[in-house]
Amino acid sequence: MTAYLINHMRLPGRVHPDVLDYLDRIQATLDPFGGKFIVQGGAQEVLEGSWAQSVIVLPSPDIAKARAWYRSPAYQEILTSGAITW
Repeated sequence: MTAYLINHMRLPGRVHPDVLDYLDRIQATLDPFGGKFIVQGGAQEVLEGSWAQSVIVLPSPDIAKARAWYRSPAYQEILTSGAITW
């Protein structure tokens, strides 16, 4: 069953080249696990409550692959490298 990873990306202002590079690096870590971006920013219409900034949605073939991707050395390196700060 498909599992969905949802990220609430908070950016300090406009999208800049570092953010795009970061997202490309993330995609490279998703490829071996069958993951891909299906929602990456764009216009939003919030009907209830509030939702600031940008949303990212990534489907994964199943929850095991989603967890394996998140725990993968390649993704953890990006998280811990300080490659991007916002």
